[in-house]
Amino acid sequence: MLTIPNGLTFLRFLGIPLFIYLALSGNADGWAILTLAIAGATDYFDGKVARALNQTSKFGEIADPTIDRLYIIAVLIVLYIRDAIPLWLISILVARDLVMAVLALLLQLRGFAPLKVSYLGKAATFNLLYAFPFLLLALSDSWFGTLAFVLGWAFVIWGVALYVGTAVGYFRSAIKTITVRPHIVEG
Repeated sequence: MLTIPNGLTFLRFLGIPLFIYLALSGNADGWAILTLAIAGATDYFDGKVARALNQTSKFGEIADPTIDRLYIIAVLIVLYIRDAIPLWLISILVARDLVMAVLALLLQLRGFAPLKVSYLGKAATFNLLYAFPFLLLALSDSWFGTLAFVLGWAFVIWGVALYVGTAVGYFRSAIKTITVRPHIVEG
């Protein structure tokens, strides 16, 4: 349990309230964005380090995507409060995560392991986590704010498409897992 990857995961978790405080406190957008960047780096490195040191754990498998979801929710709330994103975007992302949570619960109740996060699932989260700092920067009244707006929404559109697309794939995989009947070999 006390491993370098789990320490990085815990550090990333501590960044959530820090980000919220910085993003809502006034003139600390740069620090808020730095917090998101550090969170993104620790998200990347905790998995790399875990595999390199053979320190993968059940805790990491569960905590890592959970913290990703918590970051997404925190950032969505902050961006909504700051009038940077519309409610429909939040609705799509939250609905997707609720469906995934129900699927995970169904799998657990039936005694199956949780679904493995796919490469595209990681890419979807990565795109969204890239988009959010740009959308925060887009609140600036400058040419840089305009550029950040364009880049942020490009990442959002791509990220949402991947996020919803991977949800369909996860849903199909979960349903297939749940409905498969064991094959009995007669001898």
